[in-house]
Amino acid sequence: MDVNREIRRAVDTGTVLFGVKEAEKSVLKATAKLIVISSNTPAQLKERLQQLCGVSQIPILEFEGNGLALGNICGKPFVVSVLGVEKEGKSKILDAVKKK
Repeated sequence: MDVNREIRRAVDTGTVLFGVKEAEKSVLKATAKLIVISSNTPAQLKERLQQLCGVSQIPILEFEGNGLALGNICGKPFVVSVLGVEKEGKSKILDAVKKK
């Protein structure tokens, strides 16, 4: 399964929030189904999100590319270090996380 394609499909057909603050809010409200973190996200932010997701039992997908690559996959003209998937739409991104 191509994770990049599934991320793009989730962005196009589902509900995805971009940015650390939006992702944190989504985790705290327990509306997120998945958090995607780019490889170059600062360690403190990564740890904080991992702690919040651990308490809420929300899976985390560590994207292997940097924030610029993640933004490019999402079709955004800016760096995306963190995104939260609230509704996956037609994508199978949650299945990709379960397999890992």
